[in-house]
Amino acid sequence: MKSSPLALVKERFTDKAGLVKAVQALATDELWLGRVSEGKGLDSVSNRKLLHLHEVLSEVQKSYGSRSGLIDALLKGGKREKDTGFKTRLEKWPTPRLLDAARSMKKGEKNAAKAAPKAAKSAAPKAATKAAPKAKTASKAKAKA
Repeated sequence: MKSSPLALVKERFTDKAGLVKAVQALATDELWLGRVSEGKGLDSVSNRKLLHLHEVLSEVQKSYGSRSGLIDALLKGGKREKDTGFKTRLEKWPTPRLLDAARSMKKGEKNAAKAAPKAAKSAAPKAATKAAPKAKTASKAKAKA
């Protein structure tokens, strides 16, 4: 059974204050767009959301180094490195959305790589079977003439 967010916080960070400090340590300008209400701050955010945010920021830092590295990876994956309009639009996206887009892109690439060999294998027999009936109809036409 899955542990509750409070149990995960106590297990990994001892208390919510420790989790907030860990998220604030990761939430630098390189990884984070500051969209938190200044009056409330991260203390008022739920444990579940803070855990998710910590996981996202940790993965981005480990895999891409920064938000700009993640954006560059999205542009390269989509073969749109020179598209400045798309880049400016991606820069406005929050980090979790960018990471989700990168995961989707990788999943699509894996599926395309798996489908390519299957499509090549299935295309060859179909072409051979389609060519055979045409040859039969041509020989019937010659026989009638």
